[in-house]
Amino acid sequence: MPNTYTQIYIQLVFATKGRDNKIINSVRDEIEKYICGIFNNKGQKVLAIYANPDHVHIFFSYKNLQITISDLVKTVKTESTNFINEKKLCLNRFGWQQGYGAFSYAKSQKEQVVNYILNQDLHHKNKTFKDEYIEFLNAFEIEFQEQYLFEFYD
Repeated sequence: MPNTYTQIYIQLVFATKGRDNKIINSVRDEIEKYICGIFNNKGQKVLAIYANPDHVHIFFSYKNLQITISDLVKTVKTESTNFINEKKLCLNRFGWQQGYGAFSYAKSQKEQVVNYILNQDLHHKNKTFKDEYIEFLNAFEIEFQEQYLFEFYD
């Protein structure tokens, strides 16, 4: 009986509610590990993750096609929010904004994307999250209306 084979690389980007700087360095590693566990439990493999104070980048190999990307994001946001609030990893109530970006890459770009994500702290010294996100949308030729992007506070 024939099997199904796929190799799809996706980078997800989503932001904290109100774009608050909620993810502090002392809890970043714990949050990233928990999110990786969610992906693993859903049959996905995280290749790189970086939780900035106000947004997260997750690069993963999309293998289990039984779950849609939107359902995966919903699960990740819900379960990680519950975890962060139950463990009191943030001073106030934590939540993610609605919406997300999902960008696909070729296997030949894998190392470049991993390096990009793992160097987020350096990258954001020179570029705002808003500029970065709009660059992604433009590079991937995604039509958008600025009022429907994340809440950006300059």
